[in-house]
Amino acid sequence: MSQTSLNLIAISIFLITLSALLGPFINLSPTVPALVTFVILGIATFDSFSLQGKGGTIFLDWIAGFSSEHRDRVIHHEAGHFLVAHLLGIPVIGYTLSAWEALKQGQEGLGGVTFDDTELTSQLEEGKISAQMLDRYCTVWMAGIAAETLAFNNAEGGTDDKNKLIKVLKILGFSESVYQQKLRFHALQAKTLLQENSSSYEALVNAMRQRSSVEDCRQKLGVASQK
Repeated sequence: MSQTSLNLIAISIFLITLSALLGPFINLSPTVPALVTFVILGIATFDSFSLQGKGGTIFLDWIAGFSSEHRDRVIHHEAGHFLVAHLLGIPVIGYTLSAWEALKQGQEGLGGVTFDDTELTSQLEEGKISAQMLDRYCTVWMAGIAAETLAFNNAEGGTDDKNKLIKVLKILGFSESVYQQKLRFHALQAKTLLQENSSSYEALVNAMRQRSSVEDCRQKLGVASQK
């Protein structure tokens, strides 16, 4: 069972417990939480066996989206990926800011910034990768965490980014002792790039907040860098 389905089950257990504690004080019929719990468990079961966890991901992301801070974190996080990729010459071909947008574009999970990683994939299939290529992509993967930390003093997202970096390091034969070192090093590199290009970053955040196209985002980055 997927993690999102397990999260839905955890929510249902929480609702049962909460209704048992507060029900007598607010005259809540036991039928209400029972029905809600039944629906959530049904969604979790259907999601696990038919949607491979996508439905639960969309549902939980939809709930989180009611928080303005969460929405702002997502934009700052993805803008970090976008800008650092742009600065390092990695083509950005698209971006999404929610799980629903990602599903519509055929992406996995919560979506995010999509890169043209043809060259990276080709080198990984050959079992080798240039040091320059590895550094560029590792920095881009850690840029979301760096951006979110700069804006909010901590990062709530980025688990998938870390896992992606570690997966590539495993393929290339790096030892586990190197993983955390690389994570910290490339997060610092990304942070430096974002700080050195703060005006471009803010312009990109505003553009992505308005759901501007990738091309429009690039144009605004070009204007900001000339100021």
